[in-house]
Amino acid sequence: MRFKRLKWISLILSILMVTACGSAASSNKNNTASRNKEDVSATKTASASGDKVELTFYYPISVGGPLTPTIEGMAKDFMEEHPDIVVKPVYTGSYADTAVKTQAGVQAKTPPDVAVLQSTELFSLLDMDAILPLDDFIAKEGGDSYLSDFYPAFLSNSQTGGKTYSIPFQRSTIVLYYNKEMFKKAGLDPERGPKSWDEMREYAKKLTKDGVWGLEIPVTGFAYWMLQTFSLQNGTNLMTEDGKKVMFDNPQVKEGLEYWSNLALKDKVMPEGATDWGTVPSDFLEGKTAMMYHTTGNLSNVKANAKFDFGVSFLPMNKSYGSPTGGGNFYIFKGIDQKKQEAAWEFVKFMTESKRAAQWSIDTGYVAVKKSSYETDLMKKYTTDFPAALVARDQLEYAAAELSTHNNGKVMKALSDQVQAVLTGGIAPADALKKAQEEADRALAPFNK
Repeated sequence: MRFKRLKWISLILSILMVTACGSAASSNKNNTASRNKEDVSATKTASASGDKVELTFYYPISVGGPLTPTIEGMAKDFMEEHPDIVVKPVYTGSYADTAVKTQAGVQAKTPPDVAVLQSTELFSLLDMDAILPLDDFIAKEGGDSYLSDFYPAFLSNSQTGGKTYSIPFQRSTIVLYYNKEMFKKAGLDPERGPKSWDEMREYAKKLTKDGVWGLEIPVTGFAYWMLQTFSLQNGTNLMTEDGKKVMFDNPQVKEGLEYWSNLALKDKVMPEGATDWGTVPSDFLEGKTAMMYHTTGNLSNVKANAKFDFGVSFLPMNKSYGSPTGGGNFYIFKGIDQKKQEAAWEFVKFMTESKRAAQWSIDTGYVAVKKSSYETDLMKKYTTDFPAALVARDQLEYAAAELSTHNNGKVMKALSDQVQAVLTGGIAPADALKKAQEEADRALAPFNK
């Protein structure tokens, strides 16, 4: 009896073991199949991903308004048209921040594939052997015919030695914004800004009252750029085309800096010292200043946020009108493979197409970099409704290249530091420009041997 019971128990255990083994085998089989399926799927994904070219795209933002979603939306539109290319936009802060990150990447041999950097970085990037000449790509698009659609003033910071190294994107000139309501209260014609240096001083005096400045001109970060306006209006630029020499210690530049500093230190129609780049538009929108110098890249921000009627005009002239161009260009970097270079060029072309440049101009206030953009129905309607959007473009007739040299950071700093010192009353314009010239000459000496 006991033997029979043990036999039954043994039989039951055997059945259970067989069942368990069967279940385990089945489970393992299923797991193996599942893993195989995942592996196949992963392989397919990797294969598909492997067929795509991935681009890292650095971009700065230097004006007001929510531009990150705009840039990301443009990249998304590009990827929908080019499903074999993945663009990863990376917001890299200000122009200065973006330059530092890019240069660090170049030195570490991990550059971005494509980036928007200040057009003035041309010589610095060439000295690092960091960027590709774009002439072979441009030739495939029609060569000079392709380039002829871009405004020449914007290309002047893109080309040297007979080659083109960057494509204009978010470009500007400096314009004068003014509060029409304050003009009316001061007895000034609200339909036009001051046309000359003398008239601007006269207007600013009438507008300075009750805690409101007549004029603000930003200094921090862009002091050299603002001085360049007065220099150009006085008939001279600050550097040679090859970026090897500067002409800071020059009577025309000195007269321009004296005029600017006198507005603050003698006429008392603008703040003394280093007025912040980002604060000036806020002061204008809050009614703390009646006029301001600023990039047209802030136009859409002002249009969206001004609670008053405002006007935009050319910068006042002395011997002539004049403004440096400004803003950022597209660069494609060395050290990436041919497929990435070709994909980066497709992206650059897409971002600067006529209709897209028109929309970018409307979204930001930057000048559309192509002449044909202004022939699109979109831009015609926009500028008919909002003629102020044409001021910066029309001023291009009097515009010149922004200060760009070898060892650009040191040269710009040499000038900007001295301009700030003058505006705080710490040094006379002539002495400041002499110091700036000497320092810049030392920075450029290695390139003049």
